[in-house]
Amino acid sequence: MSLAAETRRAIADHPFLLAALRADVVNYTAAARFLDLEGDDDAIATALRRYATELPDYDREPRDVRVRMERGVGELEPADREDVSLAVGDAAFGTVGGDATAIVATGAVDGRALAAVLERLAIDDVDPVAAGVAADTLVVVVERLEGASAVRCVEDALEGVPLESN
Repeated sequence: MSLAAETRRAIADHPFLLAALRADVVNYTAAARFLDLEGDDDAIATALRRYATELPDYDREPRDVRVRMERGVGELEPADREDVSLAVGDAAFGTVGGDATAIVATGAVDGRALAAVLERLAIDDVDPVAAGVAADTLVVVVERLEGASAVRCVEDALEGVPLESN
């Protein structure tokens, strides 16, 4: 395998580096050292520069959505699953007087929007209890006290969703 091919494979293991290359905000020499590949750091940095020129720009688009918060969300028992807000595997969540909060975004949402939301929540150290997207609805369930922060994160993330992942 060529050094250029090894470099591309290594970048695929680090999505943040791919995003930085697309945004043209990378120190190529530092990135070459970070990848820790067999070979000269200058040659790896050159491979990174060449690869970066082939990548699409890091463009973002705002999403047309309505974001709201539902308090009192909890995991539903199988018999109570008439008013489900989110179901993932065997777990279903809805408004049942629980201790969680659901952030619901309706409109132009998809998997890319969910990925942007989850990344933004992680930056703010908000750990979702559950999350999902289907049709025109995105739902993130968080602990009750994280509701206000989560709303801001969801709104911020949906103001600029990346157009392409690679």
